[in-house]
Amino acid sequence: MEIFVVGGAVRDALMGLPVNDRDWVVVGSTPEAMSAQGFVPVGKDFPVFLHPQSREEYALARTERKTARGYKGFAVQADPEVTLEEDLARRDLTVNAMAVPEALAHAGPSAWADQIVDPYGGQRDLQHKVLRHVTEAYAEDPVRILRVARFAARFADFSVAGETMAWMRQMVEDGEADHLVPERVWQELAKGLMNEKPSRMFEVLRECGALQVLLPELDRLWGVPQRPEYHPEVDTGVHMMLVMDMAARLNMPLAVRVACLMHDLGKGNTPADVLPRHIGHEGRSVKLLQKVCERLRVPTDCKELAEVVAREHGNIHRSAELGPEALMRLLERCDAIRQPERFARVLQACECDARGRLGFEAVAYPQAERLLKAQHAALAVETTPIAQAAAAQGLKGAQIGEQISKARVKAVAASL
Repeated sequence: MEIFVVGGAVRDALMGLPVNDRDWVVVGSTPEAMSAQGFVPVGKDFPVFLHPQSREEYALARTERKTARGYKGFAVQADPEVTLEEDLARRDLTVNAMAVPEALAHAGPSAWADQIVDPYGGQRDLQHKVLRHVTEAYAEDPVRILRVARFAARFADFSVAGETMAWMRQMVEDGEADHLVPERVWQELAKGLMNEKPSRMFEVLRECGALQVLLPELDRLWGVPQRPEYHPEVDTGVHMMLVMDMAARLNMPLAVRVACLMHDLGKGNTPADVLPRHIGHEGRSVKLLQKVCERLRVPTDCKELAEVVAREHGNIHRSAELGPEALMRLLERCDAIRQPERFARVLQACECDARGRLGFEAVAYPQAERLLKAQHAALAVETTPIAQAAAAQGLKGAQIGEQISKARVKAVAASL
């Protein structure tokens, strides 16, 4: 039995990046032998075990054979005769298909020298900053289209090899992307959104044609004009990518990045005769994003935040013009009193939208500070005494709510 650390741990160590997780491959063993040594089996589809002390994952060397379309259409064979090279051959990219013997795993690249098992040129592609598929078996798994795009977002200065892009285009043309499991699409997109340059993920997906299949609502934004006095970049798709990269630059959480991604979807079906204006795009965006979230099984917190941002971002941008009563109505529509933390996220997404424009990257967003002050003033109002006093006057239900709202408007006015 031989054990090797493989994949991302080797890649990141060679790049001088921190290694947080290690994946291990065991060659020449069986499930019975692993269990006899105290390893704990996990999962049903793959022969994976947890180390009895470290709890890290150890997988038996295996091969995969495609049996049907879709993510689960693979037959896995783990066998003591499967070699390390055969196991590495089933991996997606050359930079992820390297291994180091267990004895040297924790020593670091300076001690690895010629001990790196690299049958497919991963070190070469790291040096030249290229994302390249390992073998032609790459085309068997459409999830790899998403993985390449995600790695392009993580390693923004890497290019996708021409032959790999050709394989990705062919997979799309053959209809493979149509059979991706929604949960896996969301999983890969979510990881890509959290990388340092999300726009690269969407650029790669557009280049191979997969974005039109997976997110047609987003894909159709490219080529749609906007008013240049508000959007010097003009193109709506370009604007969306500027917004996404701004969200990454400001280190926003996933829900904010999802809201940024979907806030302008409605501009993709603006009637041609009213362009470059986009009257009513907010409502259209809400309807479209709801369909996207349902299709991809997007988590509820992401969906609900995206709905508020899509519906209200224009009003939030213009909120400097609003008086106390209009500000209070805006806060109520955003549910800012009941969900103050979410409202802060709403404002973060709106800031990304405002600064995700050509030449506006460093411009301040005072709307956020003003709205937060108004929110804090409204939250500071003690509602119980108001409700009790109103009830004593014989007021009920909505009438009491009206009294509380008036008190909050007064507090908001005092805060401005």
